Amino acid sequence: MCGIIGYLGERPILSVLIEGLKRLEYRGYDSSGVAAFHQGKVQTYRAEGKLNQLTEKLQDITIDGTTGIGHIRWATHGRPSEVNAHPHKAGRVVLVHNGIVENYRELKEMLRRKGVAFQSETDTEVIAHLIDLGLEEGLSPDNAIREALKKVRGSYALGILFDFDPDTLYAARMESPLVLGLGDGETFFASDVPALLPFTRRCIFLHDGEMAKLTKQEVIVTDLSGKTLDKPVKMINWSPLMAEKEGFKHFMLKEIHEQPRALIDTFRGIYSMESETFNLENMRISLDWLKRMRKISIIACGTSWHAALVGRYYLEELAGIPTEVDIASEFRYRNPLVDDTTLLVAISQSGETADTLAGVRIAKEKGAKILSVCNVFESSLTRLSDGVAYTHAGPEIAVASTKAFTTQLAALFVIAMYLGCEVTQQLSKKETSRLFQALTEVPSLMQEILKEEGSIKKIARKLKDYRDFLYLGRGLNFPIALEGALKLKEISYIHAEGYPAGEMKHGPIALISPQMPVVFVAPSDRLTPKVLGNMEEVLARDGQVISVATRGAREVLEKSTYAIEIPQVEPMLEPLLTVVPLQLLAYHIADLLGTDVDQPRNLAKSVTVE
Repeated sequence: MCGIIGYLGERPILSVLIEGLKRLEYRGYDSSGVAAFHQGKVQTYRAEGKLNQLTEKLQDITIDGTTGIGHIRWATHGRPSEVNAHPHKAGRVVLVHNGIVENYRELKEMLRRKGVAFQSETDTEVIAHLIDLGLEEGLSPDNAIREALKKVRGSYALGILFDFDPDTLYAARMESPLVLGLGDGETFFASDVPALLPFTRRCIFLHDGEMAKLTKQEVIVTDLSGKTLDKPVKMINWSPLMAEKEGFKHFMLKEIHEQPRALIDTFRGIYSMESETFNLENMRISLDWLKRMRKISIIACGTSWHAALVGRYYLEELAGIPTEVDIASEFRYRNPLVDDTTLLVAISQSGETADTLAGVRIAKEKGAKILSVCNVFESSLTRLSDGVAYTHAGPEIAVASTKAFTTQLAALFVIAMYLGCEVTQQLSKKETSRLFQALTEVPSLMQEILKEEGSIKKIARKLKDYRDFLYLGRGLNFPIALEGALKLKEISYIHAEGYPAGEMKHGPIALISPQMPVVFVAPSDRLTPKVLGNMEEVLARDGQVISVATRGAREVLEKSTYAIEIPQVEPMLEPLLTVVPLQLLAYHIADLLGTDVDQPRNLAKSVTVE
């Protein structure tokens, strides 16, 4: 996830671009850049690191033009560096991009055959070259953009300028947000509303497959066939802080709702259903070594540890490889039995978790190969790793992790499919393709759950005054019970415990009473009869049953005091859906209690010290 801004008017261009990027800084912080006209020519300035690195570079720069574009980056393709920072230039084309080009490799190879030389490692640069190629073939700027985008598969929010035309900007959108701003003799585009609020509140929201031509006086929106579209102008009444949250009350709620998009960004381009091949560009561990591997050890902390527990099921079921899971703080202080036939999988949202890094160093000393699942490019963890599966969740502002967790599950599922198909050959190509197809359906199923947020809030209102909760699940959903309990205690300060449902009679049953609600993660699967028995035991002691159940599961619903229904899904992917209602339940209980949801007491986003 990146932030883009563009301006055409009479204001000092650098001040507009930098102010806009400051309001988009939560979307990325590994590099930034601007391009603007000065004395009739486009000048580009880029810097690695946070935005202040760019602002320092621009302190003594004078720009006389009033047209330009800017970008703040959260790396997806290519490490954070000045050369990979946007804007990118190809011939007469300068552009900024938020999104992922799925087919950039084949496009890059095609362009290389035409003699194109690339300057960066990014997928974005291919779009600039495609547009410039259209200009060389005699197309107008509008049509050069359209023809280029017809070749692109993936997601994009684009801002484009041409070095021969200081009076026009272009913008285009596909599956990445983009909004246009209208002022008095000036126009804007940005990836989010916050960047526009200091200048205008009159906005046009682009939809997928639309592009816009901006001049000082007007905006013309068309589809990719060139048909002009009549777009409504909307007045935005958000406060600046509310705008950063895109209208959501808290960042945590915004990030819960971003999960479908984050999942798509995570698995997009990893596996080609057309060729039935994996594309793990950051996997630098050879197939020969993986075929000699004897076991997998996974280490993680907190929410990432819960993802690791689900990952063990995936790896053993799909790849048939013995897998153990450790809390990193325990792993580092024992003598773990890892060696040069062990693959250590380290999971960390930030890539800076102290205990996880210490565990990785110990495993490396013993000869293990390291594969990390991480959300941050060029973090300490990724630099220590032999391979990386990046979770393209974008910046996660709230302390309580949501979208990082579900993208970790998706990454682990893909890793397990890769090992099962390519290494142990336990999975056929046909079954791999079927499973990946099921994964691609999860985002839309998540959206169905998110639409039921109102009913979940009503349940939260009924439960907010209880001080103890028990969360139970079996199989793949036991870790989700742990995660649901953790979310509740993190942000509401209510005591909650997660347990395997089969262990209820080994202690927790003593706590069952009308004052202790019991949350069952109980989708319809082969373990449902066992879970029904646990529900009966709770009801027999006058307990309350709150269930997360598959839609239409009559027996589970009949035994539930309150029920949250989820759509039917491939059983192995249930955790990606069952966790969403628990995130929303925790959020709304905490919000109703008036706690600081985004920054709960005593907690930090990343535990970088022991």
